[in-house]
Amino acid sequence: MSQYSPLISAAVTMLLALILTLSKHGTIEDIPNERSLHDRPIPRTGGIALLAGIMSGWVLLFKFWSWWIVAPLMGLFILSLIDDVRGLKPSTRLAGHFIAALCVVLGSGMSWMWMLPVLLYIVWMTNLYNFMDGSDGLAGGMALAGFSFYGIASLMSGNASFAMLNFTVGAAAMGFLYHNFHPAKIFMGDAGSIPLGFLASAFGVMGWQKGYWPFWFPLLVFSPFVVDATLTLFRRARNRERLYVAHCSHYYQRLVKMGWGHRNTAVVEYALMVLAGISALTGLRMDAAGQGNLLAFWAAVYLGLSMWIDKRWRMRQVGRDAE
Repeated sequence: MSQYSPLISAAVTMLLALILTLSKHGTIEDIPNERSLHDRPIPRTGGIALLAGIMSGWVLLFKFWSWWIVAPLMGLFILSLIDDVRGLKPSTRLAGHFIAALCVVLGSGMSWMWMLPVLLYIVWMTNLYNFMDGSDGLAGGMALAGFSFYGIASLMSGNASFAMLNFTVGAAAMGFLYHNFHPAKIFMGDAGSIPLGFLASAFGVMGWQKGYWPFWFPLLVFSPFVVDATLTLFRRARNRERLYVAHCSHYYQRLVKMGWGHRNTAVVEYALMVLAGISALTGLRMDAAGQGNLLAFWAAVYLGLSMWIDKRWRMRQVGRDAE
């Protein structure tokens, strides 16, 4: 790989994703419903541009591909694209997610004792990224920040090729984000969010397996998404809601509905992502006690934020009931 290949790869990726999202019309549209945060039909073909951008950038890095990541990635893209076009049963989608996760578990050669937890982690990350793709610019910004921090951590560990694989994903997200930031002209759809969630978990597992970072690093880097989706799942389970039914009760959705709007919500989430990512990088240089304190600090931060939003949401509901 020449010294210019990484820069060419990232540039090609970003430009192709940017160009392919220029079209504001498409046969696949997101039609607003009672759970939507937008009020007009918007094309959701951005995932095609994202994957085209990523794969075009990866062409120059093909010698560093791992079949147990690239093969299931493309399989999930095709499955999710079919779901965007025709709609698939939740059981069919979930079966595909488990198969993709199994490829990572078996391909990475990890110890058998880690196989089940990692399998469930990958399936959950794959889905939660889709759950969190509901506000303008949110999922694209998370990809830009998250994979960029993966890339920086890879460089810190001395692996430039793995760093470029991650930077390429971030570059594709940047090209897509230009048209997805509020007011969004295009959505990524399941064909974008599902593969991105899979990559976030698969690359996280790969970096952990190769010793580039500890197991907690990917969780902290993507913690704004992980915490929101996980706490929302537990809350809905506690309320005995049907978990497979679409809803509008994530914390970021509540912020939008409470008057923050798409733009302010995205900016605040970006700030949270960057702070979490920087602290995660800092934590790589800490000893075990320091890392434990860092994770405890962020647990307290997210607990406080969730309690504040819950309180504000209850006050809003009481006010609406009183009208």
